[in-house]
Amino acid sequence: MGMLCFFTNSLTVLSSLVVLSISRGASGATFTFVNKCDFSVWPGILSSAGSPKLASTGFELSKGGSRSFQAPTGWSGRFWGRSGCDFDDSGRGSCATGDCGSGEVECNGAGATPPATLAEFTLGSGSLDFYDVSLVDGYNLPMIVQGTSESGACATTGCQTDLNLQCPKELKAEDGTGCKSACEAFGSPEYCCSGPYSSPATCKPSMYSQIFKTACPKSYSYAYDDATSTFTCSDADYTITFCPTSPSQKSAADSSPPKTNGTTENPDTGSDSGSESGSESGSGSVSDPVPVQETAFAASWLANMAYGDSTRTQPPTAVQLAISLAVSLTLLTISHL
Repeated sequence: MGMLCFFTNSLTVLSSLVVLSISRGASGATFTFVNKCDFSVWPGILSSAGSPKLASTGFELSKGGSRSFQAPTGWSGRFWGRSGCDFDDSGRGSCATGDCGSGEVECNGAGATPPATLAEFTLGSGSLDFYDVSLVDGYNLPMIVQGTSESGACATTGCQTDLNLQCPKELKAEDGTGCKSACEAFGSPEYCCSGPYSSPATCKPSMYSQIFKTACPKSYSYAYDDATSTFTCSDADYTITFCPTSPSQKSAADSSPPKTNGTTENPDTGSDSGSESGSESGSGSVSDPVPVQETAFAASWLANMAYGDSTRTQPPTAVQLAISLAVSLTLLTISHL
C-alpha cells in the first residue's frame, strides 16, 4: 500500500512537471526593449506574414526607458530602432533613421527604410528559437540581443560599435546618421547577392561587408554570412538593448560575446535576416516586399528550421527531464513490488 501511494505521488509530481513545461512552451517569449542611448528611440516592430501583430508596431522609448511585449510560440518578425523622430500630438510625423513610412508612431505593418540595424527572430513551437542581428540593410544604431532561458545560457549577439564613426564616405547616409550597405549604395549584383551572384558559392564578402564584420563580428554583414551570425536558444525571453555601451567605450565593443550558446551552421540560410530579409525600399535585407536575397535566405532558413541545425549541445528540456523521471520512478516501483 505504501508503495502504491509512493507511485501515485510520483505520478502527481510528474504530471505537474509536464504541465509546467507545456505551459512555458505555450507562453511563447517576452521581448523587453531597453534604451541606453542619450536620446529617445522609437522601436519599430514588424511581424512576418502569418504571425500575429504584437501589442504595438511602434512606440517611443525615452532615454533609460524599457517596455516589454509578449509573443506567442511560432512568432516570427523583426525589430529596429528609429531615431531623430518628430511626431506631433496626434502621432503624425517621421524619423531621420529607420523610418517605416507609415507617417505615424505605429508602423502598421511597414518595415524599416535602410539603413537600419535589425534584430530578427523566429520562435520555435516546441523547438529552438532562431535569432540574429543583421547589418545587411545597413546600420543606424548600436543594438544587442540577450536571451535568458531556464534550459541553459543563450548567446548574446549584436553590434555595439558605433559604425557611423567608421563608415566609409561612399556608404554614409546623406545626413551622416546612418551607414548604408554596399547593396543599398551601389545596387550592384555582386553586393546584393542577386542575379549571377545569388548563391553562397558566387556571393562572397566584399571589402565593405568586411568592415561591418570586423566592427561587429556576431552580426550579419552580407546575405550569406550565416555561420557566425545565426544563434539558437530554447524557452527563452529576450532583451533588445539600444546603445548598450557609450561612445567612449566603442573600442571594447569589438570583442565578441562569450560563446555560451553556439551559432548555427547554416550553409545557405539567411537567418530571419534571411527569412524576412528585404527592406521596404528593396535594398535586400529585412522587410517585406522581398528582393532576391530574401528568397535565397528563406529557403535555407526553413531548411535549417526543419533540421534544427545547431552546433551547440542542447541541455535537456523540462519535458525530457520529466520523461526521464517517469521512467526512473516506474523502474523503481517495479523493483520494489
